[in-house]
Amino acid sequence: MGVGSAIGCSAARRHLIEQVLDAHRAASTAVGVPCSAVAAESDEGSDADERMTDFESVMWTLDGDPRLSSAFANLTLLDHPPDRAELRRRMASATEAVPRLRRRIVEGGGAFTTPVWRDDPSFDLDHHIRWVDLGGRTLDELVASLSARPFDRERPLWEFVVIEGLPDGRAAMVQRFDHTITDGEGGIRLSVQFLDLERSPTSGLGTPTSGRGPRGAPRVEVTSDADNSVSQEQPSSRAADSLRGITSAPAAMWRSVANVPSRTAELLDTMLDAVGQLAIDGRRSPLWTDRSTERWFGRSALRLDEVKEAAHALGGTVNDLFVTGALAAAATVHQRADLPVAELRVAIPISTRADRSAAGNAFTPAHALLPAAEMPIEERFRAVHERLGRVKQGQGSISIDAAAAAARLMPDAALVGFAARTAGAVDFVCSNVRAAPFDLYIAGALLEGNYPLGPLVNTAFNLTTMSYRGRLFLGLVVDPVAVPDPVGLLAAMEASYRELLAAGGIAPRSVAEDRPSDRSPG
Repeated sequence: MGVGSAIGCSAARRHLIEQVLDAHRAASTAVGVPCSAVAAESDEGSDADERMTDFESVMWTLDGDPRLSSAFANLTLLDHPPDRAELRRRMASATEAVPRLRRRIVEGGGAFTTPVWRDDPSFDLDHHIRWVDLGGRTLDELVASLSARPFDRERPLWEFVVIEGLPDGRAAMVQRFDHTITDGEGGIRLSVQFLDLERSPTSGLGTPTSGRGPRGAPRVEVTSDADNSVSQEQPSSRAADSLRGITSAPAAMWRSVANVPSRTAELLDTMLDAVGQLAIDGRRSPLWTDRSTERWFGRSALRLDEVKEAAHALGGTVNDLFVTGALAAAATVHQRADLPVAELRVAIPISTRADRSAAGNAFTPAHALLPAAEMPIEERFRAVHERLGRVKQGQGSISIDAAAAAARLMPDAALVGFAARTAGAVDFVCSNVRAAPFDLYIAGALLEGNYPLGPLVNTAFNLTTMSYRGRLFLGLVVDPVAVPDPVGLLAAMEASYRELLAAGGIAPRSVAEDRPSDRSPG
């Protein structure tokens, strides 16, 4: 990830970027569930206030409860610290190209209007870009702590934290965004504003693209379009990289609102019935019953070519293999605790983005009951493949915007309580996003690895994967009150992925050896 002058490169490069982003979109249609997009954002090049969509307004309300926070993040490993002046300059440019980066949310205007994005008169870039030293902490502990911090709701909802003091002169960066600013796919587009294809470029991927350069300059379209791949296999994104924490929606709350009535009152009744049934049905895990605002973070990595080969041999997709590994690990944890469970409910966010914007949200949360009983890994893979296919077929008529408009009729306290119960009925979240298959740089530093951190939204854990440079980087965010042994859960996941690769004809070896090192040898 890099910011600034290095992204306005040649027409050929930009065309390549557009092709990669378009591949993302094609991927999601193949594996994701088509659904009407959340309303298009307003003109990014305008100084006028931008009103939130109904869906963003609902997320903003839910964000007031830390359990339901939709903030997502990304941990990027760098070969050395980025240049401070260049990073700051590039992000200053990005805030002009993507106005939401310098805007705060202002409420008011009546019960039937949504909040607006308004320029923050006291906007200070140095409040949002910080530098810290790792000190005596582990990197994962620090990342977990950073990810759990709520945003100041009086300021723009993002921050970049550069972490120095890693072994061998390396560094890391945590990029955090609230989901109201953008979804994961939009975050990928936003990253074009500060990513480079070379260590010392003469122009950047995002020099005035997507939005405005100096105030009042005409708007210029940025890159192309793409949807997050909740399941596809091709390499993928290009000017994309990290910010895709993607991961989940603020509650798996809107799922079964299919064929909703046109009148708002009837829609609200339908939504309450559908989501209420989810709350009554409840989570399936007899083990992961408690919830908190504490966070634990762990990570691993797989080789993308091996995952693709194994998934193909097993008769499914990369996303099928990814979800199956998480499910198998969850089943193992329950069996070891002598609390076996027949099924677990998994939330799977699906992108519906159909424009080229960097800001705004275009995704729908879906969920599926997946088999968690003891069974051969090949059988579990086939069952996941089949059930995710049914989710794809069943989601096509859902209107997230319509459901959100109905939800806004509820008093805030009732909405938050309702969302907490319904989101708590989901056991865990899986999300899949792709970045570039080649080297990327930020302010002169090479991105060596990208680990996404998705929001929990009152679930037990979120496992999100991001592909970059031929690897699948797995970011695991856990509520340690819900899952008292997150280290054991991560170990079970690595064992499940080894088993899946072996079932697909890939020779077994250590999954963890695929991780870029951020520790001293030995």
